[in-house]
Amino acid sequence: MKPTTLGPVTAGIPKKLRPVRESALSKAAVRRKPAPSAEFSFQLKPADIARHLDRFVIGQTEAKKVLSVALCDHFQHVRLSLEGHDAPFYQKQNVLLLGPTGVGKTHLIRSAADLIGVPFVKADATKFSETGYVGGDVDDLVRDLIRRAGGDAKRASHGIIYLDEIDKLASSTPGGRDVSGRGVQTNLLKLMEDGDVPVLSPNDVTGQIQSAMSAARGNTPGMPDSISTRHILFIASGAFVGLDKIVRERLASPSISSEKSLARANTADFIKFGLEPEFIGRLPVRVACHALDENDLFDVLSKSESSLVRQYQRAFAAYGISLRFQPAALRKLATLAREEQTGARGLMTVLERSFRDLKFRLPSTKIRTLTATADLIENPAATLKKLLTKK
Repeated sequence: MKPTTLGPVTAGIPKKLRPVRESALSKAAVRRKPAPSAEFSFQLKPADIARHLDRFVIGQTEAKKVLSVALCDHFQHVRLSLEGHDAPFYQKQNVLLLGPTGVGKTHLIRSAADLIGVPFVKADATKFSETGYVGGDVDDLVRDLIRRAGGDAKRASHGIIYLDEIDKLASSTPGGRDVSGRGVQTNLLKLMEDGDVPVLSPNDVTGQIQSAMSAARGNTPGMPDSISTRHILFIASGAFVGLDKIVRERLASPSISSEKSLARANTADFIKFGLEPEFIGRLPVRVACHALDENDLFDVLSKSESSLVRQYQRAFAAYGISLRFQPAALRKLATLAREEQTGARGLMTVLERSFRDLKFRLPSTKIRTLTATADLIENPAATLKKLLTKK
């Protein structure tokens, strides 16, 4: 069976709603990404990064602006340092993104890292422990960067580490948590500023033996013993549920919205929330992301180059079925996803529910085209029954 060519996501959608074609500037920016073994180069400007992010993430204009400026400042500093123009008193602009789940925080960081061409590691802060014996060791984040860089420690030394759910490290009681809260914040301090991490974990017995055998044979080591975090950018994020109440109390303004409250949070608010002063001080660049409304979710489906509907088109095309979406279907998906209250993640929930039985039954039929309508999204069982009756 010859797979059907993927139909466009925007089939049937008015031109004014269709995504803008990739600009020559964006193409040039992507071509500037260095190969894994190349020397680091960075020639992007904040507007270049923001335009690239617009292709994949809907809305979040302020977050894109703040993030673009911070990334440019950091990687321009890295470039100048590697060229021999170091700034010994430079303070890293590590970033903190605040906002509910499913608003595009991870997508923003991953898309930016892809454009710049640096290794990227994402981890949930809750997986780490103070000692490293229960859960993970924070130093493993840097070792993961080396693996993502294909073993190139030099390239890994100017990568990006993204820590999600950082708000879960906040102390819930005056004494704080012994293992997974304040201790982890303390251990992260050296990484976020300027620390040296052993390339081989003390608990990696196999790696230690191999290293010792290589040294005994007189082999030239292919990797340094440690890697500096001086040029590694750290970006943290979290929903920070309850922080809005702290801000409203400080401002004596109970009517201010949760979204605006997060945007006005200051260092004292984060400390009251439960983060250590030294820890939140290592995250000087802060910006709040807004929740996605129905129109945003519609745009995610119809305009984003990473739209989930492309994934569903590909899935059906594997069985020789061409899937197209009507604008009314995308609108219905956005409406139902908004009710899920999980941001863009709600789109996957609704899509899976709508196409579950169709995915199961249609590949075994002779049906070769499927048009997603509002009726299909609203009542997929009835649509499937009608299709099977006509086959």
